[in-house]
Amino acid sequence: MMHPLRKQRMQWICLILISTSVATALIAYMLRQNANFFYTPSQIAIGQAPLGVSLRAGGEVVVGSLKRAQQSLAIEFLVSDGLHSVKVTYEGILPDLFSEGQSTVVTGKIDDQNTLHAVQVLAKHDENYTPPEIAEMYENQGI
Repeated sequence: MMHPLRKQRMQWICLILISTSVATALIAYMLRQNANFFYTPSQIAIGQAPLGVSLRAGGEVVVGSLKRAQQSLAIEFLVSDGLHSVKVTYEGILPDLFSEGQSTVVTGKIDDQNTLHAVQVLAKHDENYTPPEIAEMYENQGI
């Protein structure tokens, strides 16, 4: 027979262990849901990027691909890594430095047509800066 004080301590230890495990699992789940993984247009084109999951993609905005809607803030453009392009749709105000032929990083979700529906568009902030993910992508391709 276990002493009542020892039994109470054991219950507290079990409660603390269970609570810690649940909290750790919830934190891991939330971090995984909010993680934005970076993919190149080539990775998206060959199907390596997951559909319907928030991710980041980047490259150079293809010259001549920018199409603006006349009655709304909807915009469509292509982002390329030099090998493949991905179509990006966005509704909102673009950054001041956003332009064709410049590097950009977009955050959004890919649909089953390999179109990235962006919720955020970032543009480089001066002519000497390239986002680290894009610089690494170009370095890996030997560009």
